[in-house]
Amino acid sequence: MTTPQLTPTARISILVAVFLGLLFDGVELGLMPVASLSVSKSLMGDSFTPSAGGDWFARFTAALMLGAAIGGIFLGQLGDKIGRSRAMGISILFYSLFAALGPWVKSQEQMLFLRFFVGLGVGGMWPNGVALVAECWPKTSKAFASGIMSAGLNAGILLLSQLARIWPITPESWKWLFYFAGLPALLGLVVLIALPESPTWLNKRPSTSQKTPLRELFQPNLIRITLLAIVISSIPMIGAWSASKWMIPWADKVAGPEMADYKATTQGWWALGATIGSFLGAQLAVILGRQRSYFLISLGSVALTIAMFQATAPLQPLFHTIVFAQGLVATLFFGWLAVFLPELFPTDVRATGSGLAYNSGRFATAAGVLLAGFLFTSLGGNYPQVGTICALIYGLGIFAAVLIPPAEKLQL
Repeated sequence: MTTPQLTPTARISILVAVFLGLLFDGVELGLMPVASLSVSKSLMGDSFTPSAGGDWFARFTAALMLGAAIGGIFLGQLGDKIGRSRAMGISILFYSLFAALGPWVKSQEQMLFLRFFVGLGVGGMWPNGVALVAECWPKTSKAFASGIMSAGLNAGILLLSQLARIWPITPESWKWLFYFAGLPALLGLVVLIALPESPTWLNKRPSTSQKTPLRELFQPNLIRITLLAIVISSIPMIGAWSASKWMIPWADKVAGPEMADYKATTQGWWALGATIGSFLGAQLAVILGRQRSYFLISLGSVALTIAMFQATAPLQPLFHTIVFAQGLVATLFFGWLAVFLPELFPTDVRATGSGLAYNSGRFATAAGVLLAGFLFTSLGGNYPQVGTICALIYGLGIFAAVLIPPAEKLQL
């Protein structure tokens, strides 16, 4: 069976749709770090304490990560069965519609429930988006397209931070943020109805309709690649959420209600660095090669994350400079993954494999964030100590880099 190749216009529409889908994915990821303390103060009332606020921040993050892990695996598998575009549209609808219900919650537990279901869509967006771009863009343009796509995620966090500077998020004013996070439902409908499908997937569809993609990944010919992909995807994911994100509630606490926009400014500096880093990560990975670039990114991430928590503090002159640098370096990982992760897997299990690898780290992240929350409480709410201890997770990437074989040994 043959399928006509996509026109340049169709390829550009796919890249734009994936970029926007990931941009709003980033809005969902950045929402609770900047809003959790205000949400908790509003819902908990007089029972709120700083320690409880940090604990609930960890719980909201863990719920999102757990949902994203499950969604990434099963919606990724759905992309191999019904098509990348349709599964991507379903993912966008999931994270948008459940986010839009946020203003109606009456308790922390209800918000926790919603964050899990938002996470399902957040997790499903990435594997279907990267598989679609990987299959629809030529190899000569793949690093550029992957960089644009990866930048979308952090551009969403940057967009959110700038909106929060204009309209500060406070215990009295936070619901607008969830209404805004529900707007991408319109994009989800357009993607579901009108976005072109991958010709590569269409060509392979008849021969794979009876297969179970998830089971295929653990067959003898793929299990080594699958386990390797899980390891190299998990380290940056766990590091990002167990270590990096503590800087925002830390900034919120130090600045206090008199400077309600300071947390958004902090997130904005991080997101600006992250947007640049996630784009450059794809280029750097291609120039330096898989193993060397992963090693250097790991080394830089652990050093800058420790510096962010130990060499400076919120309101100090160098704080936002180091926040920017940490965001840039630690997100180089995600440009790296956008280039190399999809190509590890054959077409018939590409979205499933990418989703499993990328989101397996979120299962560990959910546990890691809860552990970090327990650590936060045990240390008396000491943000620098928690961030520094969790930053050591990035150091595992220094050792994992040696497990990455040369490119020729990964071709399937």
